[in-house]
Amino acid sequence: MDASRLRAMEAVRGLAVQCLGMLQALFGGDTRMTKIQMTTPLVEMDGDEMTRIMWQMIKDELICPFVDLKTEYYDLGLAHRDETDDQVTVDSAEATKRLGVAVKCATITPNAARVEEYDLKRMWKSPNGTIRAMLDGTVFRAPIVVRGIDPCVKNWVRPITLARHAYGDVYRDAEMRIPGPGTVELVYTASDGTETRRLVHEFTEPGVVEGMHNLDASIESFARACFDFALATSQDVWFATKDTISKTYDHRFKDIFQEIFDADYAARFEAAGIEYFYTLIDDAVARVMKAEGGFIWACKNYDGDVMSDMVSSAFGSLAMMTSVLASPHGYWEYEAAHGTVQRHYYKHLAGEETSTNSVATIFAWTGALRKRAELDGLADLAAFADALEQATVATIESGKMTGDLARITSIEHPTKLSTGAFIKAVAEDLKGRL
Repeated sequence: MDASRLRAMEAVRGLAVQCLGMLQALFGGDTRMTKIQMTTPLVEMDGDEMTRIMWQMIKDELICPFVDLKTEYYDLGLAHRDETDDQVTVDSAEATKRLGVAVKCATITPNAARVEEYDLKRMWKSPNGTIRAMLDGTVFRAPIVVRGIDPCVKNWVRPITLARHAYGDVYRDAEMRIPGPGTVELVYTASDGTETRRLVHEFTEPGVVEGMHNLDASIESFARACFDFALATSQDVWFATKDTISKTYDHRFKDIFQEIFDADYAARFEAAGIEYFYTLIDDAVARVMKAEGGFIWACKNYDGDVMSDMVSSAFGSLAMMTSVLASPHGYWEYEAAHGTVQRHYYKHLAGEETSTNSVATIFAWTGALRKRAELDGLADLAAFADALEQATVATIESGKMTGDLARITSIEHPTKLSTGAFIKAVAEDLKGRL
């Protein structure tokens, strides 16, 4: 055998030994580690920009080494939505109806600038709005509480869960620019052809007009989802609208909530020792600021959009907020509560180091895996989801965190980690828990 061939064989043998050593170090000497099995796939909805980068890191470092991950994959990246005329978004929602559980990466809702940047065919609607409408669900968002990341509102000692109605209002509105003098009316044409009209405004000069709608059935689903979630988590429910001003639209929300509560939930709430409380939205905001937390704050669509960002920011970071769409029909969709982190993505493309917080995206995966485990009776998969969450929290509490948290933590001398380094640090902690 010639020397060059011998050296090549020795190199291969050395590489094999090195790989074996790495596997033994990783799995405590057992190179035959059996991955946790799944029986039913998750619906996996990939997304855009920096969150798409983190999505793959999380799968590579935190999930696939330990779980035989089964997903039905849908690419909801903006370019692919444009290629499919947004049919991929509809398909992903239909898949969620079929499989029951989905996990979603953050996605871009394009504005005029994005249409130009991505050379889109049109300004596509929010994929979240499309999915939420199809699943008929309520979005529940709650802060991830970590020692050393203290709320700005000092009396908030327990998490506040935001329940956001996920249908209608400004998210499915009709708008019009009024060029000059004229009359705008609401017109309802019944199936028999009769019309009911309401004057919106007599315009004497240019302006704008907007029409919104909602459905009794969707409001009823919203109410039941909130009350069921309260019973499952032993939390009070606060609900608020502006029914003194919106005497038909908002008042309908108030009436439906009260009717459903009185008929189906009052006795169950009393037995559970929890309460349902209604007040005006401005009064609710004032009360929330002085409360201790530990309750569900149910909000209409726009109110929930705004207030969930306020609560998450006050608890530390938008990236420290769980988000789950719960449908009374038995569908569950888990996602991060924040956007695609555009600024960090451009830095990443330029080859610069980023320190993007991946916690909410990690918890989207753990939430979906835990729900899949619950529905399929997989105790080891549920235990893995718990361990991954514990490892994530423990990593931060040990002082290892991304830049957004390092700036606000009360932990002394925190170590600021890059996007990838933080995920790897969580992986190291996780290995010790499995």
